[in-house]
Formats: sequence, C-alpha cells, structure tokens
Amino acid sequence: MGRLTRDPEVRYSQGERAMAIARYTLAVDRRGRRSQDGGEQTADFINCVAFDRAGEFAEKYFRQGMRVLVSGRIQTGSYTNRDGIKVYTTDVIVDDQEFADSKGASGGDMGGYQPASRPAPSSAIGDGFMNIPDGVEDEGLPFN
Repeated sequence: MGRLTRDPEVRYSQGERAMAIARYTLAVDRRGRRSQDGGEQTADFINCVAFDRAGEFAEKYFRQGMRVLVSGRIQTGSYTNRDGIKVYTTDVIVDDQEFADSKGASGGDMGGYQPASRPAPSSAIGDGFMNIPDGVEDEGLPFN
C-alpha cells in the first residue's frame, strides 16, 4: 500500500488486440524507520505494471497522491542503456489493485468514480450465500 507519485503512464500494445500497459510508482513508507536526520519516515518507491483491464482501470481512476493497495508478483530484469551500462529493474506485476481510501478520505477527485457494491454471484440467494449444487459432498468443502 502506498501513494501514487504521479499519474500512471499508459501505453497500448501493438497487434491484433491492443492491450493497455500502465506503469506507476508507489511511495511506500518504511515502518519504524526514520531518515538520517531523525525527521520524516523514509519511503521505498515501488514500480508497478498493470496489464489489460487493470491497466485501463489505472488509467481511468488513479491520480497522483491517491493511496492504493496492490498485490502481485515481483519481476526482475535488466537491459543495457544508451551509454552501454547494464541497468537492473524490479517491478511488481499487478494482479489486483484497489483504492485504499474512500473518496472523501483521499481528498482528491477520482474523476467522477463512485465505488459500487460488488454484484452478487449469479448463484447467490437472497442472504448472500451461494447455493451448493446437488451431488457435492460435504467432505469436498473447504470448511466444517
């Protein structure tokens, strides 16, 4: 969880089906650590990459300063820059991303975005629980 250092940078892939690729950086406070001068907490800057629908979501709703929560996997890589120096990279490939603050708490405009309640699964009944199909044995369920 961290704050966006700037608006996401979004590009679209070439080919038969264009796919959004959003890149953004989160400033994540280090817990319990103070800077050298004893002042503000220090932060790590985590590079994130979101593909396809997640990239489109980031482009549409994420803005500088917003606090967001992401989960994903770490991917490392390297390339040689124009000066012939090898540069190593570490990115979080985003699986899930969401707002960490409510609209009012963020203090910013989310471009008119109003978080909606999640739709119930099609097999849900009125109380929010899913119907268990006939023929499913109790031993196969992940709870007692």
